[in-house]
Amino acid sequence: MTTEILNSNNDSRRYIISTDGACRINPGPGGWGVVLQLEVCGQITKERELSGATIEETTNNRMELSAVLGVLGRLMEKTIPITVRSDSRYVIDGMSRWLEGWKQNGWRTSDKKPVKNKDLWLELDQLCGELGPISWEWVRGHSGDALNERCDRLANLAIDTALRGISPISNT
Repeated sequence: MTTEILNSNNDSRRYIISTDGACRINPGPGGWGVVLQLEVCGQITKERELSGATIEETTNNRMELSAVLGVLGRLMEKTIPITVRSDSRYVIDGMSRWLEGWKQNGWRTSDKKPVKNKDLWLELDQLCGELGPISWEWVRGHSGDALNERCDRLANLAIDTALRGISPISNT
């Protein structure tokens, strides 16, 4: 199934990527969770969960970005349209509203402060340039969105697993 969902050949298809990042305390140990779906002709035909974590000090925003990077970097088919769903305004607004301005302003915000997490934004910007069209969709967190809740559980399970000393990356 891994190869099939990451490399599919059908003209009426898109990836739907739901993501979430979490920290126990912010900053602190963090994790991320993703549900990757392949939609063909309006129907979800394949699905995969991914997650990762760190016991090092991190922030919720770094984990939100890591969730997106964690899945986009694994896509084999680069031309399929992608919808990224996240409860992080930071990620959604960053990619859909702020990124171009940051680049034009030398990686400074509108109030002239350095962009936080520039390393991850640079990586995400480069990666997105290699992929098909991407739309960015905000979803309200912890409000009953089943995929968002699932990603949250995956992120927190990844933190628990990492804190127990078990490998923090999983692909199911």
